[in-house]
Amino acid sequence: MDQVRIGIVGGGLGGLTLARVLHVHGIAATVYELDETAEARTQGGMLDIHDYNGQAALRDARLFEEFRSIIHAGGEAMRILDRHAGVLVEEADDGGRGRPEVDRGQLRRMLVDSLPEGTIRWGSKVTGVRGLGDGRHELAFADGGSAVTDLLVGGDGAWSRVRPLVTAARPAYAGVTFFELDLLDADVRHPGAAEVVGGGMLFALGPGKGFLAHRETDGSLHVYAALKTAEGWVREAGFDGTEDAKALLVGQFDGWSPRLTGLITEADGPLVPRTINVLPVGLRWDRVPGVTLLGDAAHLMSPFAGEGANLAMFDGAELGKAIAAHPGDVEGALAAYEAELFPRSEEAAREAAANLEICFRDDAPQSLIDQFAAYAAAGH
Repeated sequence: MDQVRIGIVGGGLGGLTLARVLHVHGIAATVYELDETAEARTQGGMLDIHDYNGQAALRDARLFEEFRSIIHAGGEAMRILDRHAGVLVEEADDGGRGRPEVDRGQLRRMLVDSLPEGTIRWGSKVTGVRGLGDGRHELAFADGGSAVTDLLVGGDGAWSRVRPLVTAARPAYAGVTFFELDLLDADVRHPGAAEVVGGGMLFALGPGKGFLAHRETDGSLHVYAALKTAEGWVREAGFDGTEDAKALLVGQFDGWSPRLTGLITEADGPLVPRTINVLPVGLRWDRVPGVTLLGDAAHLMSPFAGEGANLAMFDGAELGKAIAAHPGDVEGALAAYEAELFPRSEEAAREAAANLEICFRDDAPQSLIDQFAAYAAAGH
């Protein structure tokens, strides 16, 4: 199998986990990543890594002990507030939920460092992909270069260049827009906001809107102000991320506690609008020789199941094990992988879609409290 040219497009958590699990099994692969270096951009906020998929993938990658060293102690704490900043639920991090928090950037760096030199081809922006027959594909890069694969994996996210090889499905707006912001050195510079968010995750919800926030390992607060709104609202409202945009966004939270709207007014730097886009729940495709997908490229969903990064890593580990278990049989490996991929991603995507609606229902935040109670009763 080590003679097969395996190309992985995208150096996110899923693609890197795949490359690492293949390496553990003595199989070489090349990761084509558009970033010029591992530090080219920030990697986002905190992730809760679940024991039944994300952690299982890290065990398959033989990185579980290293993972334990980057866990954010206290990060599993959680509180739910109403729009008046009244605390309805508060739970401390007792370390027993099986979902420890880690910084996405640290997790990605751990995976990058676990790979042999030269595995990742940095600065490789894929501009086109074409089939050559017999399961082979040619990648074209922005710098004019190219590469041929015998087994091509699209781990290149929501707007995947590889996905059109297997399906015409494209992401669609889910009805919610996040406005991303940060409050730096929060305990010193933003003590009120730090107190509201607490030591871990904050949900402050109401009908059609709310705040989701988390304390980061560097002492900052990473916040999303969320609105159920038309897809073009950001553009039509003239939202441009400047200071004026803060006032525009605060205006959408009329009647909410200043302790919560302060998460907007005190934000350091510009606000970044991010539409939540999703692929169809239950997306499947017919077996296409020599190519498959993982992570968001395969099953982009809203973040309201907390499964995106976990599934991406689990996909990568499962695909890596399937390839190792089918030496010399690319199609057998991909068929076995996809047979498991489709049902697990459908289940998670269905849950994510349902939870998005729950979080912003007319009875929010009680709707979320009831959902957590249901999870607890089911042993989740």
